[in-house]
Amino acid sequence: MNKIIIGTRESKLAVVQTNMVARIIMDHHDVEVEICPMKTTGDIILDRSLDKIGGKGLFVKELDMALSQKKTDISVHSLKDMPMEVPDELPIIAYSKREDPRDVLILPEGCQELDLEKPLGCSSKRRMLQIKKIFPEAEFKELRGNILTRIKKLDQGEYGGIILAAAGLKRMGLENRISRYFTTEEMIPSAGQGILAIQGRRDFDIELIKEADDSDSRYAAICERSFVRTLDGGCSSPIAAFATVSDGSITLKGLYYGEDMVESRTGTITGNVFEAEELGIRLANRLKLAGKE
Repeated sequence: MNKIIIGTRESKLAVVQTNMVARIIMDHHDVEVEICPMKTTGDIILDRSLDKIGGKGLFVKELDMALSQKKTDISVHSLKDMPMEVPDELPIIAYSKREDPRDVLILPEGCQELDLEKPLGCSSKRRMLQIKKIFPEAEFKELRGNILTRIKKLDQGEYGGIILAAAGLKRMGLENRISRYFTTEEMIPSAGQGILAIQGRRDFDIELIKEADDSDSRYAAICERSFVRTLDGGCSSPIAAFATVSDGSITLKGLYYGEDMVESRTGTITGNVFEAEELGIRLANRLKLAGKE
């Protein structure tokens, strides 16, 4: 293969992330890389929350179609934006080294304090429910669009602050806009947050992307996604999962809200990295049963 075509969403962040993967490939292999940006349905429909229009699948539909039709060879995604179920014929074939997984608070330009007279901009129930414990008096307003669009709305006065992922801001060179980092204890991240997923057809030569694959990220991703999948969690489900890997051991912390979205259950489990998927299932089932006691 002398040329690799990489599919990506057309947002600036998505293209930046795809260029990161492209650079790794070109640094290690004598191949030409072409990036093919696409507008997905999820990028087009911005006036409704994701759970009302079909969930995370709307961010991958067009990219999956291009892969299936062999218009592209691989796709690069933010793992947290991918559905929990991935087609067997289009597996995730590599996981990038994880960027900062934390959620962060962004304030309007020039502001030093959070103005709770205005709503907090937030894009998920996971964030809303956890941030309520930190700022119990906060009111929330739906926030959609790419990073630059969200920050523009903030600076124009629509919000007192917005909650975003640190990873995207750092990759975009916008780290200076971060006003506060929430620890992973304060705000358990979304499954896969900070990890890039490389998706391809089953026949793709994985030797070409092996340098982009990080084993710790792979184990963490498998564990976190297994936890969410077992709890039937989609994009709108108030579920969080964060795994850390050290010396062959993996520790998963999970968060699960009941249907009333008032009572939360958290738990932690540790085991061997080779048990990553099973550990996610076990912790999920433990929290499910806790809610029935």
